[in-house]
Amino acid sequence: MYTLLHGFYKYLTQKDEYCVVILGLDNAGKTTYLEAAKTKFTKNYKGMNPGKITTTVGLNIGTIDVQGVRLNFWDLGGQHELQSLWDKYYQESHAVIYVIDSNDRDRMDESKVIFDKMIKNDLLSGVPLLILANKQDLPDVMGVRDIKPVFQQAGGFIGRRDCLTIPVSALTGCR
Repeated sequence: MYTLLHGFYKYLTQKDEYCVVILGLDNAGKTTYLEAAKTKFTKNYKGMNPGKITTTVGLNIGTIDVQGVRLNFWDLGGQHELQSLWDKYYQESHAVIYVIDSNDRDRMDESKVIFDKMIKNDLLSGVPLLILANKQDLPDVMGVRDIKPVFQQAGGFIGRRDCLTIPVSALTGCR
């Protein structure tokens, strides 16, 4: 009887689960963004001090429960050596967040090349895409008006999927 009740309880309280990969070059703010999201959406989560966040070697995992849905975030390291591992996570992904350092004009072309390679992968065909123009709290950064046309050049590969580009600051939480 206990097993039956326990199974029924689990069925009633189960949550839909989705996996979201967070990608971008190293130092774009991926981990800071994930920590800010966990702080905002997870009750009693204090979060990591942004000053203590270091370069991700491998991946960071975060889970957020929102309105009966569990979001599992995989924040993948953005160093060149680690980018070859990204596609191992694509098949399980339900969405992609691509983080751009809006303040790093020198690496914008590199970020675009990596973005194009990622978006062309067949395993991500049709997967919703959120592009974050991060570090908008800094002076003289590239705005969405400057960034969007560069990344929209891959429009043929973005296809008919849901895609949104928004300005953010992972540090301040503003948009």
